[in-house]
Amino acid sequence: MAQPQISGFEQLAKQSALYPKESLMEVKRNHHSLHIGLPCEVSLQENRIALTPDAVGLLVRDGHEVWVESGAGKGANLSDHEYSEAGARIVHSPKEVYQANVILKVEPLVEEEFAFIKPGSTLISALNLPSLGKQYFERLNQSKITGIGYELIEDKVGGKPIIRAMGEIAGSAVLLVAAEYLSNSNGGRGVILGGITGVPPTSIVILGAGTVAEFATRAALGVGADVKVFDKQIYRLQRLKYAVGQNVYTSIIDTNTLSEAISKADVVIGTMRAENSLSPMVVTKEMIEQMRPGSVVIDVSIDQGGSFETSRMTTHDNPVFKYSDIIHYCVPNIPSRVAYTASTALSNVFLPFLLRTGTIGGIEEMIYANRWFMKGVYCHKGTLTNSNIARGFNMRYKDLTLLMAARM
Repeated sequence: MAQPQISGFEQLAKQSALYPKESLMEVKRNHHSLHIGLPCEVSLQENRIALTPDAVGLLVRDGHEVWVESGAGKGANLSDHEYSEAGARIVHSPKEVYQANVILKVEPLVEEEFAFIKPGSTLISALNLPSLGKQYFERLNQSKITGIGYELIEDKVGGKPIIRAMGEIAGSAVLLVAAEYLSNSNGGRGVILGGITGVPPTSIVILGAGTVAEFATRAALGVGADVKVFDKQIYRLQRLKYAVGQNVYTSIIDTNTLSEAISKADVVIGTMRAENSLSPMVVTKEMIEQMRPGSVVIDVSIDQGGSFETSRMTTHDNPVFKYSDIIHYCVPNIPSRVAYTASTALSNVFLPFLLRTGTIGGIEEMIYANRWFMKGVYCHKGTLTNSNIARGFNMRYKDLTLLMAARM
């Protein structure tokens, strides 16, 4: 009786069964390993993500588990495939990603996200105080979570690394925005940012002398603009001049001096530092009305109330409006315009302390072992720990430094 013929596919299958099979590399785990969740941002016009695939890869190799909600990196042009290749687990709903013990995101929680976050977890995100009310913190307390505001986290020398990084990006980006809206095609005065031979340079007034102002000044000087920087504090102006390394015009804010400078300016950039959670309003409607038609106002401080009386918040989809023929750009999250760069900057700050957190024994140990990290904690397991927030909303709070003393 003839033997049945074996097809080519069957022969190939039998041969391949003899080959050694690849197996996934075992990832070391210990009881201090972190379970980190990266959810999609649902806040308006937010494109950033807190960790890049490269950072995720390092965390996974160090024994941590990272879950990424599908599409979380899309706004920063980082694909699910890149995160998967780095060792992250891709999940397909917010309910799944919020099962992680550490939720790392850019914007504060919104209404629908409170339903997903689980008690005992840690939320690391922006705080954006002017946009939050008492109810937000009451709901956080009800959720029994630990909240860490990344703009409050300090480094070992007292700096605020994430504020610094986002300030550098915003300061560099505002000059690109100014150049864009000064052009005729966008209804501007039709002048080039900076200047050319035989043509007077563009006049730029910068309000505030912090990180955003420093990098905006660098960029403006780099294109040959005439720059004037105003601030309420002389030491900030001195520090800016030292950092920039050039003899730039600086002045204490005085109504008459500032009003004259604004009336001649092509671009006015507001970067005033918040005082008691709100940016001081230093430019009145009357000052704006003195400016030349087609000039540009950029209010970087709009998320903290704004520096201009005429400001109102705008979005990346509809970024500008006109008041008295003056173009106003008042988008609150300017770094989101360059989401890939901003996400990389965030990741560079978050990665080292996450790795250290795993080494030191988890989030709780990280809080109590490092005063600079503790300053970022604004609520802890159902109680506010930030005295300024508690006083602002007339709520109870506990002092974490007293708890730290009790542990010693």
